Amino acid sequence: MSLLSLAQTVTNFEAPDVDYAALSPAIALTVGLVIVLAAGVIGPRGNRWLSSGLTLLTLAITAGLLIWRLGEPDAEIIAGALGVDGLSITIALMCVVAAAFVVPLQLRDVAAEEAGFGESHALLLGSVLGMLLLAEAQNLITFFIALELLSIPLYVLCGSHRIRGSSLESGLKYLIIGSLGSATLLYGMAFIYGGSGATDFDAIAAGIGTDLADDPLILIGIALCAVGLAFKVSVAPFHQWTPDVYEGAPTPITSFMAVATKAAAFAVFARFFIVALGPSVDQWQPALAALAAISIIVGNVGALGQDSLKRLLGYSGVAQAGYILVGLLVATEEGVSAMVFYLAAYTIMNLAAFAVIAVRERETPFGDDIESVQGLGRDRPALAWPLTIAMLALAGLPGTAGFMGKLFLIESSVGGDYTWLGVMIVIGSMISLAYYLRVISAIWMRPAPQLAPAIAGASPDAHGAFHAGDGSSREDREDRPRPSGPVLAGRALRGGPSGGRCSLVVGATIIAAAATIVFGIAPSPLVDFAENAGSSIVEMVGQVGQTG
Repeated sequence: MSLLSLAQTVTNFEAPDVDYAALSPAIALTVGLVIVLAAGVIGPRGNRWLSSGLTLLTLAITAGLLIWRLGEPDAEIIAGALGVDGLSITIALMCVVAAAFVVPLQLRDVAAEEAGFGESHALLLGSVLGMLLLAEAQNLITFFIALELLSIPLYVLCGSHRIRGSSLESGLKYLIIGSLGSATLLYGMAFIYGGSGATDFDAIAAGIGTDLADDPLILIGIALCAVGLAFKVSVAPFHQWTPDVYEGAPTPITSFMAVATKAAAFAVFARFFIVALGPSVDQWQPALAALAAISIIVGNVGALGQDSLKRLLGYSGVAQAGYILVGLLVATEEGVSAMVFYLAAYTIMNLAAFAVIAVRERETPFGDDIESVQGLGRDRPALAWPLTIAMLALAGLPGTAGFMGKLFLIESSVGGDYTWLGVMIVIGSMISLAYYLRVISAIWMRPAPQLAPAIAGASPDAHGAFHAGDGSSREDREDRPRPSGPVLAGRALRGGPSGGRCSLVVGATIIAAAATIVFGIAPSPLVDFAENAGSSIVEMVGQVGQTG
């Protein structure tokens, strides 16, 4: 009888409807990932051009499919577990652009060569796939699976420079802290499921309703989920891992993590809190406002004393997360649009900054120390101007996309009755001028550091102590004799010389810097792009705004 019942159940089973057109970007990424990995296994391990070309082709196809879907009606796929709308598409495009920017940076990256270009690019595509699914997640299960698909490849990539102790330490720290954040998030999801009895975001909102909005079980779940997501987006006081991981990871991976991870995590942060937890908006808004203010203060103050440019940008990222969180917590259409606009601006200006750092790590013996950019304005103006523009944009000076982004965030905070957070954004931007202008001063007003004469008969390996990013402190490097010429970051790659003078990298850096200026002067295209995200949840945002 039991077998008959089972047979009847199987017969009556209806497979969920799948919109393959809406799912096509994820399919393209999956297929491309497999091809890139197979090419790395079958072909020569050092064939960086084949792997890079296939990766860029995969990303281009994915971007084309996303743009094709941008004007289409919102769609729910796989029984509503994923949602393809303006928010998910805009965020996915940012992640794809960030990954495409990183591929040229890895052409002469020692870490990518050591791990194998095919393997590194496959992991990169796997992380992008997780980001795409995370931005589309409308269910607690897909939310968590996508988050882990995003994170696990990055744990490996952070520790991929195996000859550097700081890289291995970075991967281990990121793994431990990331696991802690994931566990906290999962525990919070369990509380919310227990209170609402549902896993779909819409069903969670209906289950909470007005009766359970301030229920202790739900509030504990919200608090744990907020903490778990705060770890992922580097919101203070859950940011401690950020400067160490940024400094130790290979610079191309750091640049990708700094922008793409933040974009995807903020997308699901907004969707989960505004859609699923909308009935409890009065409970979580003040808490997120406090986290935003703490992040702005801690991030900007922490960056003041940094000599490592990657640590400086790590602390800067903490402050930027505080700014972005303001757009999310006001829970209005304008707030979400401002959040997405600033994420897009943050992507292009941060990529320009990290690209210059990656080049200087390979051209100088100073790694990511601020000494590496001293005299850059005279020696390498093609790199000096993009880094200068990126610093000014991150500080929020007029004429840059960073200024327009902060202006929109301030407007949304005032419109959402959080004027004091708008004031905090202004104060944070004023503090940030101290360390951003310090970098600009090093570029244009300080001479390039003089290197000591070479030691006669010394082996080239004697310069290994000066390899960029070797994990040593600035004081340790100052105690060592300096080489007479440029020291490259690691051994030469198979298939081409190591070094920073790569036209692809310089060209991409100049394009990112130019886009920062263009969108600061004429922001309309980027505003229209961001409004796709705000309009995709306009009905829900209106309901939350009325309850708030």
